[in-house]
Amino acid sequence: MPAGGNPAAIPRVIPCRGPATEGGPEGETTDRMEVVEIGSVGSAELELVERHRHGDTEAFEEIYGRFESMVYGVAVRIVGLEDAADVTQEIFVRVYRHLPGFRGRSTLKTWIYRVALNCCRSRMRRRRWSHQPLAEESGDAPGHVLEDPRPGPEQKAAGREAGRTLRAALDELPRVFREAVVLRDVEGLAYDEIAQITGVRIGTVRSRIARGRERLRRRLEDES
Repeated sequence: MPAGGNPAAIPRVIPCRGPATEGGPEGETTDRMEVVEIGSVGSAELELVERHRHGDTEAFEEIYGRFESMVYGVAVRIVGLEDAADVTQEIFVRVYRHLPGFRGRSTLKTWIYRVALNCCRSRMRRRRWSHQPLAEESGDAPGHVLEDPRPGPEQKAAGREAGRTLRAALDELPRVFREAVVLRDVEGLAYDEIAQITGVRIGTVRSRIARGRERLRRRLEDES
């Protein structure tokens, strides 16, 4: 992948069709695909899925093009830059194979987020990372979102360095904190969406976001 992590540079994957599934149970956090209930899916999305179900390769190409950048961004922030391209391809292989089981009880975007998160979790389990238990607590705090509105050369260099610092800080967070902060502060999802995607209560989501933000703040202060 070229320097800068351009998701457009990821080679496209059109995998061989695997056996269709009907989707996994609610709240599943393993490699099986789930359908979660958030809102309603549009007829255009259902039409795309139906076309894919009947072997229309252009339907999957459209889905891939629509969600590639989103999936790659999640992968970068959850598993890190080094593995992001490989994980992105794994995610779309799973989407391709399990899409016939999509029934529209969530938006397609939410369903793909769930697939992406499960795939990232699988990669991290293979790394044998240790995770820390959480205690419930309420509260919220300002997020750390890196934005660089049309900077000049010096600002671009500073922005790249800040981006590396933030990625390093995210990598040090326990997995559940990192997921919550990325989904909220980077992807901009609502609390109820994050709760459905991660399979936990909204109160737990708020706690993880607050605790993750606080750890990020302390880590970034140490770097300054």
